[in-house]
Amino acid sequence: MSKSMTLNVRVSGSLSDFVSANIGDAGAYENVSEYVRDLIRRDKERVERDRLALLKAELTAAFAVPESEYLPLDADAIIARNAQN
Repeated sequence: MSKSMTLNVRVSGSLSDFVSANIGDAGAYENVSEYVRDLIRRDKERVERDRLALLKAELTAAFAVPESEYLPLDADAIIARNAQN
């Protein structure tokens, strides 16, 4: 279940000018709240993309290891190894 959050943010100077240029009739957003929600969504997507790229890189490296270097492990060995990290 998601909860709602209220944020109060103060920007001034060039940041305020930049936000103002992006809202209202001249901008892409109707209001500041819509703009901030879109920025948060984009940042969330970026974080998810970065995590997926890291996972892909780790899997690519893991699958590049020659099969002769594979070690048999049982569940207890994996749990013990992960407990050390």
